[in-house]
Amino acid sequence: MATTQNALLDQLPETGGLTEERFKKMSGASVGDGRAPRVAPQGLPPGPRWPVLVQSAALMRFRHWFHPYLHRTYGDVFTVRLVPGGQPLVFFTRPEHAKEIFAADPEFFHAGKGNAILGPIMGEHSLLLQDGDDHKRARKLLMPAFNGAALREYRSLVTDLAADEAAHWPDGVVLRSLDRMNVLTLEVILRVVFGVTDEERLAAMRPRVNATVDISPAVLLGWGYPRLQRFGPWRRTVQNQAELDRLIYAEIRERRAAPDLAERSDVLSRLIRHGGAEEGDGLGGLSDTELRDQLITLLLAGHETTATSLAWALYELGRDPELLRRSQAAADGDGAEDDAWLEAVMKESMRLHPVIPMVVRTLMRPATIGGVDLPRGVTVGPSIIVAHQKSENHPDPEVFRPERFLGQNPPTNTWIPFGGGVRRCIGAGFAQMEGVAVLREVLRVHDVATPTGDVPKVRNITSVPRDGARIRVTRR
Repeated sequence: MATTQNALLDQLPETGGLTEERFKKMSGASVGDGRAPRVAPQGLPPGPRWPVLVQSAALMRFRHWFHPYLHRTYGDVFTVRLVPGGQPLVFFTRPEHAKEIFAADPEFFHAGKGNAILGPIMGEHSLLLQDGDDHKRARKLLMPAFNGAALREYRSLVTDLAADEAAHWPDGVVLRSLDRMNVLTLEVILRVVFGVTDEERLAAMRPRVNATVDISPAVLLGWGYPRLQRFGPWRRTVQNQAELDRLIYAEIRERRAAPDLAERSDVLSRLIRHGGAEEGDGLGGLSDTELRDQLITLLLAGHETTATSLAWALYELGRDPELLRRSQAAADGDGAEDDAWLEAVMKESMRLHPVIPMVVRTLMRPATIGGVDLPRGVTVGPSIIVAHQKSENHPDPEVFRPERFLGQNPPTNTWIPFGGGVRRCIGAGFAQMEGVAVLREVLRVHDVATPTGDVPKVRNITSVPRDGARIRVTRR
């Protein structure tokens, strides 16, 4: 069976060319009317009866087709079974279901376990991996670095970096906007978040950071077998992580002793200054290890995700001259309504092209969601892909329409790129501030036109434009 399933996976293309009928034939499922059984095994909501490995491959590599297919076939609630051992993942697709999950007691709806695959890289103190009191403490210590006043200070540096990037784009060429946005958002992470300014150290950190972002899920899945760490990609990952950690810890030590620490505005300096120890609240300050883990978390959560949303935004503007002109007028202005329009462009990019497919919680005791009784140990979560594609949530969902977010927001829990509840992404405000600043600087300098179409593909745990969201840039 294992050999057959591995051979099946080898036949699956990375992107494109996959139909429902072909996938069902390859998986051994019947090709009929797609109707589900009334009751799934163990009383869970219905779902496909394909081999567990096939379901896992579909969820990981073909999510943009798989989520909508499951919704059409099984309704608003469905179950997928994943390796190892057929672990159930129950998806919910209605906003009232998402509300129940996001508003549930975090003591019993654990988010950290759903992100556990990233543990070897992020570290045990990562905000994404913690639950309960540990998560509350870490989030409280990090919040001062992401409040409104802090974001306003970061914006000037982000603007300078974006202006420098846009100024160096050749006139009249076609470029992969994803590549350029990745370069830019990496620089934002290193300078605005890590606070690194020394060019020699920046040059040393860039390839190490890129290698960390590019890590394959296969490497992470094999991390539990220490013997593998002596071979191939696992060995290279260990070596890269050790070198990146050396550079980060050196930066932390030097920053703690910096005579200008009180005047520095980067995220790391703020975390050191406002770590909680001086506030008398009993939280204690962030240790060097905790700082390292949170910096890596901010890197993994805020680098490629923002770059991808920016790339899709430029791609969509390049397809619609009227939207481009309106966005350039906003970029040329400096009023609140101009920022609001550019922010709406970013939000619509995140809606139409979700970078992350789902938000998950693991049940630490039995729970009832949407009238469905679920046992302890089941993982549950809203499908971001389905929520963003539903016409009852977003009329004409296939159309790029920033007006949806202008002066209003869609109904609660229908736009969830940052999750929700007490676990909502702490960097959401930073990402939106960065997106507005970058769009403003690019559109002030360039016209953009989209020469070819593009579709999403899965890249590790995120989705990115398959062809890099190519655009032709012409100086205005």
